[in-house]
Amino acid sequence: MALEKVSNILKMAEERNTSAIAFNCNDYTMAYSVAAVAEELKKPVIIMLYPADSFQKNCCNLSGFAAMVRELAKKVKVPIGLHLDHCSDFDYILKAVKAGFPSVMYDGSMLSVEENITNTKRVADAAHAWGADVEAELGHVGFAAQSDQHREDLYTRPEVAAKFCEETGVDSVAVAIGSAHGVYLETPKLDLERLDEINEAVKTPLVLHGGSGIPNDQLEQAFKRGINKFNVGTEYFQLYYDSIREFCNQNGDRGSVLDLPMYVQEKLKAYLRVKMQISKL
Repeated sequence: MALEKVSNILKMAEERNTSAIAFNCNDYTMAYSVAAVAEELKKPVIIMLYPADSFQKNCCNLSGFAAMVRELAKKVKVPIGLHLDHCSDFDYILKAVKAGFPSVMYDGSMLSVEENITNTKRVADAAHAWGADVEAELGHVGFAAQSDQHREDLYTRPEVAAKFCEETGVDSVAVAIGSAHGVYLETPKLDLERLDEINEAVKTPLVLHGGSGIPNDQLEQAFKRGINKFNVGTEYFQLYYDSIREFCNQNGDRGSVLDLPMYVQEKLKAYLRVKMQISKL
């Protein structure tokens, strides 16, 4: 089927009191594995691209990545969404929209609230004119290596969230409630009471970033209490790297680069079959 709007997938999740899962990918092996397991489990899913993988790491380009995911979506019967992850560059976001990304994220979380509102509204107005969905971030989801998840001063405030969503018109908002990007130094503890307060204050679908390493029992509670999109990147990329290394260690000089993709895909799919079960979609 054709690509599904991310806002529609989040609506499905909201109606079922759960969360869609979004996976960062940067090549065919990663994206194919996500689409294949989504089809196998009959679950909607979102495939994301982190901008730096395109313009800094030369892993792919915007139009090529969008076309690849669009073709993968045509081959399955479950809804597949495509989303540009964290980006603070207005021009690059519009470039992504024009390249075929029907959903984008503007990240102004390091700015003052007023600056974040102003910039986010500008992005939302422009992207909506092209029919694209917009995600933003309020509060700041920092980095696990710096123990940012413990900094409650970075957490999203419910009353500010209400103002932010009303004035920007975003389609979803990532909130800071105790998660962080990267590998956690200790088990994170989500502020579920704050999540309840945010969910009560806004009608906009809520997003949880920094999903690698959060215990499943906390995730299940977060999904029931308003999180409709859940991002996974670090542990998926780490498994990709580990699988390549394992293939090389096992095969040495006898290994063929032509056999590598399917080997890695099987490892990724085994992980995805477990991870996707967290969502009740």
